[in-house]
Amino acid sequence: MRRVAVLGSTGSIGVSTLDVLGRHPDRFEVVALAAATNDGRLLEQCLRHRPRVAVLQCPEAAGRLEAALRASGVQIEVRSGPEALRDCASSAAVDTVMAAIVGAAGLPSTLAAARAGKRVLLANKESLVVAGPLLIDSARAGGATLIPIDSEHNAIFQCLPPGVETGRPGGGVRRILLTASGGPFLRTPLERMAMATPDEACAHPRWRMGRKISVDSATLMNKGLELIEACLLFGMEPARVEVVVHPQSIVHSLVEYVDGSILAQLGNPDMRTPIAHALGWPERIASGVQSLDLAAVARLDFEPPDLGRFPALRLAREVAEAGGTAPAVLNAANEVAVAAFLGGRLGFLGIPAVIEAVLDRHGSGPADDLATVLEADRRARELAEAMVAGSAVAET
Repeated sequence: MRRVAVLGSTGSIGVSTLDVLGRHPDRFEVVALAAATNDGRLLEQCLRHRPRVAVLQCPEAAGRLEAALRASGVQIEVRSGPEALRDCASSAAVDTVMAAIVGAAGLPSTLAAARAGKRVLLANKESLVVAGPLLIDSARAGGATLIPIDSEHNAIFQCLPPGVETGRPGGGVRRILLTASGGPFLRTPLERMAMATPDEACAHPRWRMGRKISVDSATLMNKGLELIEACLLFGMEPARVEVVVHPQSIVHSLVEYVDGSILAQLGNPDMRTPIAHALGWPERIASGVQSLDLAAVARLDFEPPDLGRFPALRLAREVAEAGGTAPAVLNAANEVAVAAFLGGRLGFLGIPAVIEAVLDRHGSGPADDLATVLEADRRARELAEAMVAGSAVAET
């Protein structure tokens, strides 16, 4: 019986994780659930899965949850704040942690799980982007196992030779190919993209996701972050990680070997597949995902990405090559710019413009420790906020 903590349980990944866990009550116990502010949904999850602990980042939301659970006659410990999240991730009562908190906010709890030697199901790509070497070193020191949940990285994980160590290349691997759907604006003219609304940017043609990651998919920054993540997870130089646009989202990624063989992982676009793979690994367990009908799909298309129309991908590759604190700066600037776009303070094409301006102003330095990384993150956010406030960028 594996004992699981789901951090970010009310988001799309968390909901899918609980769906898979609920199909295997004989194999998994839900020990802890954690969310940011959505006490209503967390209450529903607590009543169904009966964890020992529930954590909300917002104290007011935690108070409401505690009162609602008491009224329901359910005894579940309710805690709040960052320290409670870290405790949840490192608890001796937990052996598996789904790290699905969106953004850099998920970094402390993910690090805590790695240092405590947990099986970390890594859905929080920002933790790896912001502090990848630190996270991988923490996992090695703590004896943790990192299993990627992003459909692309999980596909690569499945296609690599058995026993490959995190952060080190697999034997005989020539290159990795990350597939990208192209998002909602794959064929949209630039002049129309400039007028894109948040609702249009979040209308992904293949995946149902939260608004932040949906905007990242629309700019292709999501694929840029995944490129950085792939380099770190699999020990590959940026030049050996390529991105190919695949609108059907059936081939989730590919690994090419030196003998010319290319292995690919295929499946319907449903995050329960990589979640079930990571939960059951090295065994296979049912996910609830419908079988893929290749005859119905009929065709699979591939094309190179247009870096002129999607400069975020170019910026991410440059950052992957620079290393140091540059990935933390990129991620921080992107989070600020995306929030500004969703809040109506920045145009869609202003997102990569803000990111590039922050990278130019901030530069990169060595990422020797977490304090240095967090300081780079803080300064980049300040620069990005200042640039969003500037009318020239905001009107881009």
